[in-house]
Amino acid sequence: MFIWIHSLLRYPLYLLGLAVIGYTGWCLATHRPFDERLRKLGAWFALLMLVEVLAGFALIFTGRFAPITLTGHVFSMAFATAVAFVVPVVMRKRPPEERTLAPYIVGTLVSLVLLWVGLLSIGRPLFGGPG
Repeated sequence: MFIWIHSLLRYPLYLLGLAVIGYTGWCLATHRPFDERLRKLGAWFALLMLVEVLAGFALIFTGRFAPITLTGHVFSMAFATAVAFVVPVVMRKRPPEERTLAPYIVGTLVSLVLLWVGLLSIGRPLFGGPG
């Protein structure tokens, strides 16, 4: 059951990631400044990445996987989560007039690519069940 929860959490991650990228792109196209909605979308994306990583560690600690097959997956997901968290933290520490849109689009794209690489490292498709 936990494998299904961990596996299916990636779909809300995809949607939130696409929401961050889409909203940031829309703001760039319409020359809108950084706003609270983007901050919240980025924070939710980072939080869901953390929940996904914690669910993955719960699976590892229950002994569901052989560690040798997970090394690339674990490191890729840890880096994806770190990148997802860096953007909102750095932007929150900047003065309001220095907050920009570009870190959100770049950081979210990098996180999503690392998510995809992590899935490929254990032979899972981008879409589909836990195999």
